Amino acid sequence: MEILVMAGQLILGLSILVGLHELGHLLAAKAFGMRVEQYFIGFPPKIWSIKRGETEYGVGAIPLGGFVKISGMIDESLDTAHVNTEPRPYEFRAKPAWQRLIVMLGGIIVNVIVGILIFVIMTYKNGNTYLAAKDAKYGIVAYDLAQGIGLKTGDKIVKVNGKEITDFSEAISVSNVFLHNNSSYTVERDGKLVDIYIPNNFVDKLVDKKAVAQFIEPIEPFKVGDLVPGQPATKAGLKSGDVITSANGQPIHFYHEFTKIVKPLKNKRLTLGINRNGQPLTLTMTTTEEGTIGFYPELLLPLTKENYTFGEALSIGTKKAFQVVFDNIKGFGKIFRGEVSASKALSGPIGIAQNLFGGIWVWDRFWTVTGLLSMALAFMNALPIPALDGGHATILGYEIISGRKPSDRFLEAAQRVGMVILLGLMAFAIFNDVFKAVF
Repeated sequence: MEILVMAGQLILGLSILVGLHELGHLLAAKAFGMRVEQYFIGFPPKIWSIKRGETEYGVGAIPLGGFVKISGMIDESLDTAHVNTEPRPYEFRAKPAWQRLIVMLGGIIVNVIVGILIFVIMTYKNGNTYLAAKDAKYGIVAYDLAQGIGLKTGDKIVKVNGKEITDFSEAISVSNVFLHNNSSYTVERDGKLVDIYIPNNFVDKLVDKKAVAQFIEPIEPFKVGDLVPGQPATKAGLKSGDVITSANGQPIHFYHEFTKIVKPLKNKRLTLGINRNGQPLTLTMTTTEEGTIGFYPELLLPLTKENYTFGEALSIGTKKAFQVVFDNIKGFGKIFRGEVSASKALSGPIGIAQNLFGGIWVWDRFWTVTGLLSMALAFMNALPIPALDGGHATILGYEIISGRKPSDRFLEAAQRVGMVILLGLMAFAIFNDVFKAVF
């Protein structure tokens, strides 16, 4: 069922974004009097279509893209039947270069607008709920990767890259920490300030699912939250609101202490000391094969909630949207410098469905991920690769500056090269997803 939910979210999200992207091209083309022959969401074979005026609108069976076919344009269809005829007034090639440029940028512009709108609306609707750095008063749990760079459980992170943090999430932000070069933490340890330097290639370890289950998290006091029916905790009589004080005789104060004791116990006997409304109790159970007992913790560190006016949300949401673009640029820089492996960092549709959307349909997460993908799609399409909008825009920019229009033969060759590059990248991304999922 989770696979269907992931696939459904991916298909819906991409269909919305691709449909709007291609609509940007269509509206710009029609505004300049160009004939749009086809507007399709999805690639052939065709599932359904209807013709309205000069344009056929339809849906293709492969939901990983879409296209708009504009008369007189050499595009991904590689239709060159028109090249030996005189340009007709309604054709793409007959229009001034600045109009053709706007048409090519129409999809990118729409994706940027959609991404900003989603981030602004989600920011205004949900505000910001976060753990203030001052409230992470017990410090951090440092797992293996964190210990590898010198962090210790109990450290209190007070600065990132020399700047004091107010939100604990700033300490684990990929954008703020791991995509920068020469990043560092300043931690309070035993009453002293200690600087911890982060290797420039550290993000390569963070994107490896085998190497990192966790990096750091705040040390959290807890009590028992919701219970899973039919699991050992429920059968043994554990109740929501119980406070676990010991596990197999070892004292428990924080959630990481509980998981450290219980997780290695697979199908093993477990004795819990419980405080229930001030009364001590002892419960005995057998853990599952995964080393769990079947409850969700209610974490007790206080969270801070900020609500925003629409004006504030407009500013913050726009900044969040463009941060996606800046992060992509930094990420590509890491790949080109060899600090991050492309096979670890790049994901195709399978990876996006698994890592971003997840197996549970949560509308807030769906729209947040869709906004992120909208900005990422705009960025990727802006790259100056033939067959992408950015490739067409680069050629048109040359034409505008030089006053010389490239030949149709050159445009056809560039489109073919671009298609080979894009198909190769897509094949790599899908193979990479399958490889990571299997191995």
